[in-house]
Amino acid sequence: MCPVLRIAIVFLSVVALVACRSERLQETPSITFTKIPPAAQGGRERVDTISGRVRNARPKQQIVIYAHSGQWWVQPWPDHAFIPIKADSTWSTETHLGFEYAALLVEPDYHPLPTMDVAPTQGGSVALVTIVKGVGTPQLAPTGSLKFSGYDWAVRTIASNKGGLNNLYDPQNAWTDASGALHMQIKKKSGMWSCAEIFLDRSLGYGTYSVTVRDTSHLEPAANFSMFTFDELRSEEQFREMDVEVGGRDDAANKNNARYVIQPLYIPGNLFAFTAPLGTLTYVLRWEYGHATFKTFRGRSAGGGARLVSEHEFTSGIPAPGKALPRLIFYVVASDKHPMRKPSEVVVEKFEYLP
Repeated sequence: MCPVLRIAIVFLSVVALVACRSERLQETPSITFTKIPPAAQGGRERVDTISGRVRNARPKQQIVIYAHSGQWWVQPWPDHAFIPIKADSTWSTETHLGFEYAALLVEPDYHPLPTMDVAPTQGGSVALVTIVKGVGTPQLAPTGSLKFSGYDWAVRTIASNKGGLNNLYDPQNAWTDASGALHMQIKKKSGMWSCAEIFLDRSLGYGTYSVTVRDTSHLEPAANFSMFTFDELRSEEQFREMDVEVGGRDDAANKNNARYVIQPLYIPGNLFAFTAPLGTLTYVLRWEYGHATFKTFRGRSAGGGARLVSEHEFTSGIPAPGKALPRLIFYVVASDKHPMRKPSEVVVEKFEYLP
């Protein structure tokens, strides 16, 4: 082969390769946002519009939106998750508010999960994921307020899926009586279960937390009371969550109706189940660097002479306090076997904290 012909072939090959690469680059999809909602804690009634444009989408691909508020929630509802891409490459939908928003370019066979603990990622039927922060300084949802055990507590007003159900929360479901005891209720509202949650307006850090709760033997299996720590903005650290939970038994054979938990609970050693007996009980969490010790006592005190019911110490995966707030919650958990059937109430006599 003559040198001139060889050079010509090499040149044409390079041109073809560059053209091919250029074509592939041009076909790479991209998502841009033209309207981003505020950075705010979500809720059933807190909605806005999110819009954008897709470049180089293939036929039949669509957009799916997730908003991050505690978890990643598909928008605007699980049964209306797919957003068509218009002829001019734009898309738009209503979304509940969140601190971040993720736009997914997906194939027709994609099956969006209602919620996710971690941010969605590209792969499989997800051709592209683009995540943006909400606009402005992050804002928490409006709350009610009450005084209990010498502290000012905020009262949850927006829905939550803690326990696997999308429960409502009503500030009227939490109040204190003349003796200062806290009453927390579960009752029906708008065809759904309405629950109760209160939380302090500041982190208390390491120390000893305790609650005294009157007899809970009347609780149904789907009703759950918990004292727990939670940092709303630290999803990557499991929200710094630690729980002591008590609820009804699933059946007579299962005597364990309470548990101590370091999240995530699916990690071996992060859950300790025990039996909470009849009568008034005091639940205690001693939180130290690298240690979380849970105890349960009969009666209204954890002091000297108190009868110990259960004790367990965790030494792995213990979160630092950060901005984790102590919370009290009475809510409905998902149960196909024993769904919630009737209204219920727990009474918390006192909350105490010692550094």
